[in-house]
Order: sequence, then structure tokens, then C-alpha cells
Amino acid sequence: MATRQIVVRVPEKVLLAEKVDEAEFARELLVLAAVKLYEIGRLSSGRAAELAGMSRVEFLLNLGRYRVFPFEAELLLQP
Repeated sequence: MATRQIVVRVPEKVLLAEKVDEAEFARELLVLAAVKLYEIGRLSSGRAAELAGMSRVEFLLNLGRYRVFPFEAELLLQP
């Protein structure tokens, strides 16, 4: 899989306030970006999982942590 590097500038105060190291913060940003892009329909669950660095199943199982669900409520209510 080919990858590209994107540089994101984060104020040092943000990193200090979060009390996490840069690598952990960068990983969380990727997961959050993947979840949001999936939620708004910009990425499929497979592509979002790839961005988040996890399997599709793991990604779908973790969506609830972010209050995002893999199925639309209307679909679940249909008989």
C-alpha cells in the first residue's frame, strides 16, 4: 500500500494539555479523522479502517466509543 505523508501543525500547548506524546496524539488524530470521514460518508468503513490503522471489524466495533454507529437508525427500524 502506497502512503503519503501529511504534516499537521499542532500548538505545543495542545500536546501539553492532552498529556500524551506526539506519536499517540498523531494516532488518535488519524482515528478521529477516519471516524468523522466515515460518519459523513466520505470514506467507506474499509477505507476508514485503513486510515485508522485497524481492521474493518475492529473499526466498526470501536465506532460506538465515538457515538457513531455503522447502521442508520431508519434502517434498523424497518420491519
